[in-house]
Formats: sequence, C-alpha cells, structure tokens
Amino acid sequence: MFFIIHIDETFTSGFRTINQIVEKIIKNMGIKTTSDYVKFYINLDIQGKVSLLSFIHNEKMVLKQKLENKKLDKEPIINGIKILEGLIEEIKKDGEPKVLEKYNR
Repeated sequence: MFFIIHIDETFTSGFRTINQIVEKIIKNMGIKTTSDYVKFYINLDIQGKVSLLSFIHNEKMVLKQKLENKKLDKEPIINGIKILEGLIEEIKKDGEPKVLEKYNR
C-alpha cells in the first residue's frame, strides 16, 4: 500500500531530516484510543479468522518491538501498549462480543 501526500512548508518547518517528518506523520495518524483499536480490527475484516484477543496480543508484541528502536518517540508506543492491556482486561472481564459491541458504535 502506498500513500501520496503533500507536505507543506508549515508542517515540516523546524525538522531537519526526513525521519523526523515521517515520525510526525505517523504520530499524527496513529491509533490513540481503545475505540480506534477495535474499529481498526473490525475494518480489517478478519473476524471469524482471528479473534480480537489474538489481534491485540499481536499488536502489543509489535509495539514492544518498536520500543527497542531508539529513534522512535516512546510515548505513543507506551500509550498504545497501555490501551491494549486495558482491552485485554476488558475482554477477560466482559467477553469479546460485549467489547466489540461497546466500541463499534
């Protein structure tokens, strides 16, 4: 998948490298809430093939690997891990169907 984007000068001012620009784009497009994660899972259309819980565990593993990259901003990654851990607890408590229903509104 490729994205073609236009980056204007005001968006990129103050940044010295393309890596800094890409990091800002990723940070601004990232998943920031529990609802975002559940909707992302639903939009992947993998229900019935991969459970939400398996998807969450996989996402958490990916984020933990990203923490090892010293060039990435750690705050959004740590926040994502906390959101996923909260979702895991919610699924354990209420069950996957209720969690899917709750955040798919």
